Formats: sequence, structure tokens, C-alpha cells
Amino acid sequence: MGACVLTHTGKVFCGANIENASYSLTICAERVAIFRAVFEGERGFTAIAIATDSDEFVYPCGACRQVISEFSDNPDVILINKKGETKTVKFREIFPDAFHLKK
Repeated sequence: MGACVLTHTGKVFCGANIENASYSLTICAERVAIFRAVFEGERGFTAIAIATDSDEFVYPCGACRQVISEFSDNPDVILINKKGETKTVKFREIFPDAFHLKK
């Protein structure tokens, strides 16, 4: 899988799944892209694109959904399958009730 985020400032940061023999330590493409943006000082994005080599559209996992919710309000989620088909949904459609610490 691969993912790219478009930040509020117009920058694009991309990532890919980083696999690990201890599967629970694997990092998803979405989090790699977001963490790269955060490392570079970005704190919000307007869209995230997720591409897969599957015939189906693949949505972010629960961990990625939580991270997305902490760094953006309601970005477009652009799903791309191996046929080149796309589907766009708003993030809150797939994760309406995110967990947030009270500030």
C-alpha cells in the first residue's frame, strides 16, 4: 500500500507500508505519510490518498483512523484500487466518533 497526504500549506508527503517480522510493529502507509508531514512541522491536511494493489478499495485501519483524526478535521479520503478506479469519501463518514483527550 501507499499513501500521500496533502497539507493545508499545499505540501505533499508520501509513505508506504513498512513491514516487520513482528507483525504488530508494522507501520501503515497512512501513518508513515502523516508522521513525515508532522516531522516537517505540518499540523493538518486536507486530503489523504490511499492506493492499493487490490481490486477492492482499502480503507484505513482503526489505528490510522485515530491518527488521521488527531491531525485533521475532516479531510477527503481518496481510495485508489489496482484498476485505477477512485472513490472519495469524507473522513467523518468512515470515523464519526474519534477519541480525543480533553484540552
